[in-house]
Amino acid sequence: MLHRGHQSTDGTGGGELTVPMAWLYAEYIADELLRTGDLMPPTSFEFRAGRDALALTIFLSDTDGELPGIRVVTQLETWLSLTAYDRPWQDWVDVRMSQLKAEAAASDRPAPDLDLAAAAWRWLEETELLAPDLNAVPGGAPVVGEDEGPKVWTPAWQLGLPLGHLAIHLF
Repeated sequence: MLHRGHQSTDGTGGGELTVPMAWLYAEYIADELLRTGDLMPPTSFEFRAGRDALALTIFLSDTDGELPGIRVVTQLETWLSLTAYDRPWQDWVDVRMSQLKAEAAASDRPAPDLDLAAAAWRWLEETELLAPDLNAVPGGAPVVGEDEGPKVWTPAWQLGLPLGHLAIHLF
């Protein structure tokens, strides 16, 4: 039953809640891929970085707007390609986000999926995590334990992207 003043249930009028199903589905797929890989505890910031980077990849690679209907297995190669080390992933995300924002502005419809994707991207760009310095000079101080050795503050997306890529491989 519609409340007085509401014209429809598709989220286009009357201020109804529009559920961001495409983003939630992308986040679910990313979460499942990472949990299957069992690479790190799901409560860690690194896991969140991996999930958000992978969810962004999944969400933004859906150019036909059919994300809820896709079969995950058919998209794995695409996601592997997009998250590969030698790809300009950050630039691709910026371009796709700009395209989707322009489309949303032109349609004058709510875009809750895009809002959540933008929030995830903002977190990935603005958050830095302390990680091993992979560019440290080899032959320096001997690394005895996992917590020893040089560390550097790294943007979350730079940790999450390879984690997501590895999770896809392990799936």
